[in-house]
Amino acid sequence: MAKPVIAIVGRPNVGKSTLFNKLIGERRAIVEDTPGVTRDRIYGECEWRGKTMMVIDTGGIEPKTDSVILQKMREQAQIAIETADVIIFMVDIRTGLVADDMDIALMLKKSGKPVVPVVNKSDKIGDVDPQFYEFYELGFAVDPIAISSLHGSGSGDVLDAVLEALPEYEEEEENGEVVSVAVIGKPNAGKSSLVNRVLGDERCIVSDMPGTTRDAIDTYFENSHGKYNFIDTAGIRRQSRVDDRVEKISVLRAKMAVDRADVCLIMIDASEGITEQDEKIAGIAHEAGKASVICVNKWDLIDKDNNTTQEFTKKIYDALSYMTYAPILFLSAKTGQRVEKLFEQINYVNMQSKMRVTTGMLNDVLADAVARVQPPSDKGRRLKIYYMTQTEAAPPTFVVFCNMAELFHFSYQRYLENCLRQTFGFRGTPIRLIIRQKGENEDQDFGGKR
Repeated sequence: MAKPVIAIVGRPNVGKSTLFNKLIGERRAIVEDTPGVTRDRIYGECEWRGKTMMVIDTGGIEPKTDSVILQKMREQAQIAIETADVIIFMVDIRTGLVADDMDIALMLKKSGKPVVPVVNKSDKIGDVDPQFYEFYELGFAVDPIAISSLHGSGSGDVLDAVLEALPEYEEEEENGEVVSVAVIGKPNAGKSSLVNRVLGDERCIVSDMPGTTRDAIDTYFENSHGKYNFIDTAGIRRQSRVDDRVEKISVLRAKMAVDRADVCLIMIDASEGITEQDEKIAGIAHEAGKASVICVNKWDLIDKDNNTTQEFTKKIYDALSYMTYAPILFLSAKTGQRVEKLFEQINYVNMQSKMRVTTGMLNDVLADAVARVQPPSDKGRRLKIYYMTQTEAAPPTFVVFCNMAELFHFSYQRYLENCLRQTFGFRGTPIRLIIRQKGENEDQDFGGKR
């Protein structure tokens, strides 16, 4: 994905995430007036003057700190600096030039990358705050640019300066489908560890402290199996435990990540077994109609015999009775056990969710199903099914036309779904049946998600 990469760096709480959201045109990074809210690298695309750029929002850099999390944030920012083509270095005019700014400036100069210094919170219109000029002491080749990331003023000047600083960059056309994969689960189930194992680097902060990941983090990745966008999400806690406002937003971000994913990896901690919260999280992917793979992580910690896998599989499918279509993969993000098999499963369930079946084939299956099991009746009235057609894919959605929708019991809908799966597969994806009654005045829709 040959796009120039722009990293936004600076001390905590100088407005990096606000500028990031402004540049990419959506609220992907959490913005909160609390230092350290952004912990990982967050990616988004920005287009300016016909040029598409990849923008990275980073956690605030604390050059001198004993905090493990802050040290990890600094490491993440360092990785962003190393991968960037141009760096936007943001400082805060309200605090003035501080020692940490000078330390970060020295770090950036050592990187050898072009730097665009940006003085944020310059909210005065027309007049330039005299304090602005002290930022020339940073000593970069590009003069400081006064902006207000909150109001958006000056962001165009920043992008102009970024384009001027960019080295010659040949943009390539992307070929082939990119599969978006959301990794979801409870806190500390190993989501970030799995993403890091897949990517082969410390892409996401990994800690045994629940709640380390707060944003949904996108990472593009290619291998011999295809092209992927992995989305590492915040752990979804029980609603009663989600008190902190930032964490509530994190949970919302995780749900939004599911909405824009093609495939969901539902992470279950093998050492804890399947829990009620796992059931709710799996339900989010199911209700959203997403192809899914159930990943039982930390399998290396389990004492096993010949029946362990079968027994664990039965427990999962008993708890997730609505999701027996999803394949289960037992793996270990820590050791890499079976992680390579993950890509085969991702590609398979993604393909299954996008399968389309002709109306003729569907109605052959429907005729056979009706002949084997007669539709239900009530008080002399019998359900007549006229025909079935597929209207959508991802998830596969079928409209079934009948005479009386109220006679179309849930059990018969499940029977038809099973007939479709037996014939066409649809492994790993939910199926939606819409029951449409053919009436004299108007059609009525019944049915829902399977």
